[in-house]
Amino acid sequence: MATDTYLTLSKPTEPVIFKDRKSKFIAYAYPTQHIDEIKPLVEQLKKEHHSARHWCYAYRIGIQKITERANDDGEPSNSAGQPILNQIKARKLTNVLVVVVRYFGGVKLGVGGLINAYKTAAQMALEQAETVEKIQTRQLQVIFDYNDMNKVMRIIKEQQLHIVSQDLQANGKIIVEIRLDDFNSVKTMFEKIHTLKVKT
Repeated sequence: MATDTYLTLSKPTEPVIFKDRKSKFIAYAYPTQHIDEIKPLVEQLKKEHHSARHWCYAYRIGIQKITERANDDGEPSNSAGQPILNQIKARKLTNVLVVVVRYFGGVKLGVGGLINAYKTAAQMALEQAETVEKIQTRQLQVIFDYNDMNKVMRIIKEQQLHIVSQDLQANGKIIVEIRLDDFNSVKTMFEKIHTLKVKT
């Protein structure tokens, strides 16, 4: 079982709408890489839906170390952000932000009604999202003399490594991308050729 793969979204989703007693809940889902991306995406939706009442969201970011946050944005505690986050977690997704914009319809839904509405809107957005399995990788730099070029290339070919960049002047320098689960074993293969320099 691979431990270096994770599920995320391949692209942002089209907005979906859930209605309950005249309130309208519009849900959006985005793939994200860094926490810095969250605020601009939420701010963009606030501009787009400036007459809405609430912009509630949740995100999960990271692979080995996951950071997650749920924001109720003025709705009763745990009635909005947490139900959204639970939908992301139920699908085992990471590097994902889901925002649900609420237009208040004049009728209070109660905490149970809100939990159901935010959960359903998030669920609808994620159901129509395109998920993708990604592999975590690490880069390794290999510096070698021209004489060792064949040995280096053989390892790259046998291990089906992706070459990120190469400079084959007097001294060869290649940066390869290695999937995380294989990183240590491939690094050892290069290190066994004592005339090479290996840098992580």
